[in-house]
Amino acid sequence: MLEFGCGRNKLPGSIGVDLNPEATAADVIADLNRPLPFAANSFDEVRAVHVIEHLDDVVRAVGEMHRVTRGGGRIYLVTPHYSDYSSWCDPTHRWHLNSFSFFYFTSLHGQHPWYTRLELREIKTHVELARIWKWLGIGLLVDHSVKFRRLWEIYLCYILRGKQMEFTFEVVK
Repeated sequence: MLEFGCGRNKLPGSIGVDLNPEATAADVIADLNRPLPFAANSFDEVRAVHVIEHLDDVVRAVGEMHRVTRGGGRIYLVTPHYSDYSSWCDPTHRWHLNSFSFFYFTSLHGQHPWYTRLELREIKTHVELARIWKWLGIGLLVDHSVKFRRLWEIYLCYILRGKQMEFTFEVVK
């Protein structure tokens, strides 16, 4: 497993990659905005937890994750939802994403995206909401109904704010 931005809490058995040698448990120090120092199809799983929102180019970064993950492997991303305070208060965040931001990499209606040939298949999308909205069942609706999630993203997310999002994708090659 390849793990980006692992800080001091790298998962056992993973290869950690980070930019900061002073504050990390990373095995490899590398600029995550550049091509990764790994051969194509090297990993079964790539994890980027609170990393993608800091990078220069989301499309290029996901492309590199796709390149180093074997076909059928998994990419796991966690990032703040753009309606959450934490998305905007960190001056190192370059991107403010929503639960549909990564649809760009999925095949919609049998067509591939215009600017990349890589493809991901969505396995799971989870949007973390405040406890009260989870208790009232809004979280279940957001997680289990794409139509409701779209309604929530367009009309409700600034009232019933999202916190963070977790995505699991299968790499299609």
